Amino acid sequence: MRGPTWFNVTSLALGLAFLYLPMLILIVYSFNDSRLVTVWGGFSTRWYGELLRNEAYLDAAWVTLRVAFFSSTIATILGVMAALAMVRAGRFRGRTLFSGMIYAPLVMPEVITGLSLLLLFIAIGLDRGIFTIIFAHTTFAMCYVSVVVSARLASFDRSLEEAALDLGASPAEAFRLVTLPIIWPAVLSGWLLAFTLSLDDLVIASFTAGPAATTLPMRIFSAVRLGVTPEINALSTILIGLVALGVIAASLTTKHAAIRRERDERLAAA
Repeated sequence: MRGPTWFNVTSLALGLAFLYLPMLILIVYSFNDSRLVTVWGGFSTRWYGELLRNEAYLDAAWVTLRVAFFSSTIATILGVMAALAMVRAGRFRGRTLFSGMIYAPLVMPEVITGLSLLLLFIAIGLDRGIFTIIFAHTTFAMCYVSVVVSARLASFDRSLEEAALDLGASPAEAFRLVTLPIIWPAVLSGWLLAFTLSLDDLVIASFTAGPAATTLPMRIFSAVRLGVTPEINALSTILIGLVALGVIAASLTTKHAAIRRERDERLAAA
């Protein structure tokens, strides 16, 4: 078996540098003592302290975290229900239309989604605020959860559920005690994906947010138009760290679940 060639190694290095070198530069300059973001003035953490004293960024961060938590939780519940309908319900009238409506936000431009939701809120007379942002983020995040959970349900061994039903469990108990613990890594991955998408969204939130609800991406975008400040570098570094911790936690959870499932299968076979 041939080892990696210089071309493959070089291509991989250039690809990784293209993806992560800008983030690394941003993290380094978040510890810059100078107010000029492109001039190194020595190591300092002063901008993290300035960030913690900036009420506008703190309020926007609190709004963003609330929106991300509630929208990802609701999207996960609806996404799991949609995945069960698509995988378990078989062929039913309107299944193609149902699947198309579930997957439409995956390919729909965010501008169109945001504009259509804005027109909907105006038509029903709903004041824009945190609630409308949560509703909008749930709409497009639900399809991502359904895709992740559907892939796991497609490979799920239905005989485990049938055994639970034969032993006297109701369908709800079989799902709660057997199915859900097995597909839990996929559900958690879907929740984290929905949380990250909500945390990162700018376009749809710009259409559906009101004057009293400004998310962190909206605040950063409005500030960047006047020039990048060291506080934005510090804030971006914190967000990168939070996302990295979330990815690591999801990977460890999936790995431990796979190890536990293999151990249980070996014990059952023995």
